[in-house]
Amino acid sequence: MSARSKSRKRALDVLYGADVRGESINATLLAEENRQLADPTRRANSWAYAKQIVDGVVAHGDEIDELIETYSQGWPIERMPAVDRAIIRIGIWELLFNPEVPDAVAIAEAVESAKSLSTDDSSGFVNGLLGRIAHTKV
Repeated sequence: MSARSKSRKRALDVLYGADVRGESINATLLAEENRQLADPTRRANSWAYAKQIVDGVVAHGDEIDELIETYSQGWPIERMPAVDRAIIRIGIWELLFNPEVPDAVAIAEAVESAKSLSTDDSSGFVNGLLGRIAHTKV
């Protein structure tokens, strides 16, 4: 697994954890940063990009969630599994706010996460949603 893939997984853990516990993402991020500092054996190299993802999702959260609502074709965001919400938020942030990640990579990584962590139908849903959003880029 690449360093970026590990970072995406760590960011997913933070976003998903905050969502299911009903905590703020910033509080969950701070707790993870404290664990990072307290345990020097944790992989610091995957943490920098994970933090960048989480910070980006927080900074653009309203816009990201509006895009999810707009392009999910009648599937309200609150009805989606929490893990799908987190995967999609990361995917949208990478598509629209991180020019270093090619669109195909952002979508493929999100689909792979959905295949391994969510329902049987989630990967197709994530692929379609992110594909529609990718086509809106100018």
